[in-house]
Amino acid sequence: MIVKTRNYRLEKSAYIKMALASVLKQQWWTIPIAVAICLLYLWIPSLWWIITGVLAYGLYVLFWLIQFYGVTQLDQGKMLFERFSYEINSQQILMKINAREGMPLKWDQIKRAKAGKDFYLLFVNKAQLIHLPFKIFNTENERKFVGSILKTKGLIK
Repeated sequence: MIVKTRNYRLEKSAYIKMALASVLKQQWWTIPIAVAICLLYLWIPSLWWIITGVLAYGLYVLFWLIQFYGVTQLDQGKMLFERFSYEINSQQILMKINAREGMPLKWDQIKRAKAGKDFYLLFVNKAQLIHLPFKIFNTENERKFVGSILKTKGLIK
């Protein structure tokens, strides 16, 4: 079965929000480091420990925010924000700009996936993701078929 979706464009602000949330969830271990720096206040009482811990974590988040914002501005990242229709089957995802132009993406190129309450989010790497909201699928059965492919490939549980 081949699932053909409606055209969809990922908005830049939604991309930044989803990519930043993904990286911060993956790298959760940075929060305890910042808290540990703040807790050095208990050993040597100085407000600078707290300022340093909060500032370090703030700069870390700002670094990733700038990275993802930069992707939206570069020509190399422009492709992520084109209007695509997707043809999805058990071998690949075909991202089509129009009837003649498209790019195949094999399932083994997808690192992981996330199923939300109204979307599927496929991660190619930290900076590239494919957002498939349920509204682009023509029927409920097509959406369920894509979900079963993701489960079969071991991308979601």
